[in-house]
Amino acid sequence: MRASALEHPLPYSTSMEIHKAEFVSSFSKEEQCPETGWPEFAFTGRSNVGKSSLINMLTGRKGLAKVSATPGKTQMINFFNINDRWYLVDLPGYGYAKVPKGRQQTLAQMVKEYLIRRRTLALAFMLVDANIPPKRVDLDFANALGEWQVPFAIVFTKTDRYKKGVNQADNIAAFLQALSQSWEPLPPYFLSSTVTGAGRSEILNFIEKTLRRIPHKVSSDQ
Repeated sequence: MRASALEHPLPYSTSMEIHKAEFVSSFSKEEQCPETGWPEFAFTGRSNVGKSSLINMLTGRKGLAKVSATPGKTQMINFFNINDRWYLVDLPGYGYAKVPKGRQQTLAQMVKEYLIRRRTLALAFMLVDANIPPKRVDLDFANALGEWQVPFAIVFTKTDRYKKGVNQADNIAAFLQALSQSWEPLPPYFLSSTVTGAGRSEILNFIEKTLRRIPHKVSSDQ
């Protein structure tokens, strides 16, 4: 029914090197965000999916994104300058969060407006926990990205965890099967672990591949 705007990732011999990764600022509205013209790669997912840990793993900067034991701590649009070339954007999570319902709705609207309006958004990475069966909230969000015409890839997180009665391969297969009811072909997807570093090279290679397709605009303003 819907089609992904991206191809599945092709391998490169070496991954992108991250020689600079620094926090820029936090914003509550899309129109407040930087206007450098740099491509942006946004990371989103349920509130307890391990987004901050993945960002730190990808950039190789422990503590760059604040990791909290309490889901829902990210409540702003956080921009990180990567290599003076592109932005990594940490979006508030969706789903369960220990914040009032009204605040959840405000955050959801903030994320929606960023994803829909942001002209320099190159790609959204949607994170999904590999340790749980498909959640309707994740499937609905993936379909919303399609309706909003936002190119995206899926990152299955926490693949290093092994719990009795949990079959990650079955969970991933079930999620992709459910998603295939709306998507043909399926969006690109990756398996990741912030403990072992699995998926880091593949994700960074895919970002590099995407960047090569985008005319690069240099600006000193942030």
